[in-house]
Amino acid sequence: MEENKQPCLTPATMFADKSLILWTLCSVLVPILITLWCSFQRSRRQLYRKDIFRQSKHDWRATDLFSQPTYCCMCSQHILQGAFCNCCGLCVDEDCLKTADRQFQCKEIMLRCDEIDQKGMSHHWTHGNVPLCSYCLVCKQQCGNQPKLCDYRCIWCQGTVHDDCFESLKDEKCDLGEFKSLIIPPGYLSDINQMHKNKKPDYGKLALPYGTQWSPIIILANTRSGNNMGEHLLGEFKILLNPVQVFDLTKIPPSKALQLCILLPNNSAQVLVCGGDGTVGWVLDAIDEMKIKGQEQYIPQVAILPLGTGNDLANTLGWGAGYAGEIPVAQILRNVMEADGIELDRWKVQITKKGYYNLRKPKVFTMNNYFSVGPDALMALNFHAHREKTPSLFSSRIFNKAVYLFYGTKDCLVQECKDLNKKVELELDGERVDLPSLEGIIVLNIGYWGGGCRLWEGMGDETYPLARHDDGLLEVVGVYGSFHCAQIQVKLANPVRIGQAHTVRLILKSSKMPMQIDGEPWAQGPCTVTITHKTRAKMLYYSGEQTDDDASSTSEQ
Repeated sequence: MEENKQPCLTPATMFADKSLILWTLCSVLVPILITLWCSFQRSRRQLYRKDIFRQSKHDWRATDLFSQPTYCCMCSQHILQGAFCNCCGLCVDEDCLKTADRQFQCKEIMLRCDEIDQKGMSHHWTHGNVPLCSYCLVCKQQCGNQPKLCDYRCIWCQGTVHDDCFESLKDEKCDLGEFKSLIIPPGYLSDINQMHKNKKPDYGKLALPYGTQWSPIIILANTRSGNNMGEHLLGEFKILLNPVQVFDLTKIPPSKALQLCILLPNNSAQVLVCGGDGTVGWVLDAIDEMKIKGQEQYIPQVAILPLGTGNDLANTLGWGAGYAGEIPVAQILRNVMEADGIELDRWKVQITKKGYYNLRKPKVFTMNNYFSVGPDALMALNFHAHREKTPSLFSSRIFNKAVYLFYGTKDCLVQECKDLNKKVELELDGERVDLPSLEGIIVLNIGYWGGGCRLWEGMGDETYPLARHDDGLLEVVGVYGSFHCAQIQVKLANPVRIGQAHTVRLILKSSKMPMQIDGEPWAQGPCTVTITHKTRAKMLYYSGEQTDDDASSTSEQ
């Protein structure tokens, strides 16, 4: 009988087994250690940047990739990763950030008296990274076309000049450039500060050197609206204007930002609201507060840069159905300069709930666009409920509209708002209206509804008085359901035109129904809704038409 043979463990095989184990451990541990080390270094760099950003006078923003060839203002090397200043446009790599922060001065919102002489304010030049397609103020040739840190740009007038031509402009004064009528000069704020020490300043007298066309603009941007473009726009406007004119509404409410109007001559200010219709309503409410405080002489005119999902008010006033960066910020300012002043009706919506002896205090809202009860309010209510649960998903305008489409399709099958005519009573200017079999009623103040549909006009095959936003009249229409709303939006059907009125009263007799005012929805029980005229807002309307001078200058360029 053969004996069982045991494997013989030689020193060579033992060494091979240990090497295999060691190699396995290294292949697992080394990537983990490298990942941990990279994460630690990244966190350390972020803390280092934040510490500098917090103490700096610059408005630094870190970036992992510049959109065009960029060179460090300190070491002149080409950079991909680094930081840039939203106000003065300086670009630096991470290693030079601390040195550049100490060495270079940012855009001053207010200059000392000794920094401005009788001839005016000096240029504030920055070296390199001039905008593409810019031209030298001296020789009129293109600037910034060399692959290195070259040429200069004034951060106030946006003028550019070659390195070789720079000496001839070194002592010239800055005229603030193309947008001087919109900029609050740092010298103006210095004069106000100086006069405040002695007496109440005469703002009209202080504004005389800037001409009769001087109409400063205040930028109010909601960085949470629509496609989240607000933060990028804030930086673009800070470069072209005085940073003191640019406000982030997520940090400063409109009521505080609009106090800047009090430092300007009477009725000279303009406001550009960057956001959706809800943001515009927020700003208009703040302007109404100024009226209550007796500050009517400082009320600004309001323009809109549409960043929301629907943007019906912006569309009505000629500012488009939505902004996605297709127009340069400089062109937006030119459009504001060409816009005409108009008025917008604002309405008081009073909701009185049914209760014992009607002792319950009514809720009061302000309406700019429309009020509705029925399927479109139900879609808005479902959309808002979904957005409250997962707000991070709703940063795209296209995605938002897709969600609206989904809920509209769902309601076509369920018909939650059917037999509305049996649940409500409608009065126009005190007269009861007999309603057909409807699912929804919409009360319009403006021409557009539902993200770009001209609801009152329908297919345009019938002659009806056009809907206006300044005639003191409301247009009241009915819809048969979600599918009927969709047909109207693609001009395959007309709405049920109920009529026009100065006062609208709607009585909800039983059960809860979805309602909305300017896209803000809620579920409402039995109540009486009364809509009456409240006030008028001063707005800016952009027709989109170029003047002959503008057309000729564009063709020359």
